[in-house]
Amino acid sequence: MEFTLPTEIIELPSKGLLYPEGHPLSNGTIEMKYMTAKEEDILSNQSYIQKGNVLDKLLQSLIVTEFNYDDLLIGDKNGLMIASRILGYGKDYTFKYQGQEQTVDLSLLESKPIAEEVSQATSNEFSFTLPSSGVEVTFKLLTSKDESAINSELEGLKKLSPNSTPPDISTRLKHLIVSVNGEREKKSIRQFVDNYLLAADSRALRQHVAKITPDVDLTFFPDQSEERVGIPIGLKFFWPDF
Repeated sequence: MEFTLPTEIIELPSKGLLYPEGHPLSNGTIEMKYMTAKEEDILSNQSYIQKGNVLDKLLQSLIVTEFNYDDLLIGDKNGLMIASRILGYGKDYTFKYQGQEQTVDLSLLESKPIAEEVSQATSNEFSFTLPSSGVEVTFKLLTSKDESAINSELEGLKKLSPNSTPPDISTRLKHLIVSVNGEREKKSIRQFVDNYLLAADSRALRQHVAKITPDVDLTFFPDQSEERVGIPIGLKFFWPDF
């Protein structure tokens, strides 16, 4: 007896613009299969949960398109996270917000508009002048590989100093920035972030990166509200019966 799993073509928030020409994702779409009992086992795997890679393991199991998973942009990964929830448990996501039960139709979530910088980019590198110091930096939008490296570095720092909080912001900036005033040596970039990057400049850079990053708009209008707020992604997102 043979069975065929249904699949769907998912549009990426980046529209494939930041992948090299000829890359399997450069056309802006990816093929994913519907979730099965196998993927439910992945979601309940305590080892994956403790290591913090359960979402990566889930997506790698669901993706049909063949490509190097390390290349996946973080904003596109968020889009695939939403798609996998829909393919697994349906489009309606119910949660509590300020004590009130809310239901969001995940299929209606839209990607953020593509920033002009991204639409005109020839590679995944962007220039930004830090407003306070005037220093010119070049940065990239993080990929799954970068995220794994950041998490590994933070975990290592936590083991070295178990009683202190790992430096999340500065560690991410060290992986985000690829040059400072044209200097691309990693040692120099790390020294700049640790010793010379002003707090105001750090904040401005992070806000700019967030502004141009292709991603899913994970906000909604609560009942009887005219302002959008972030959708809380909690345990019930992938465990509806929790």
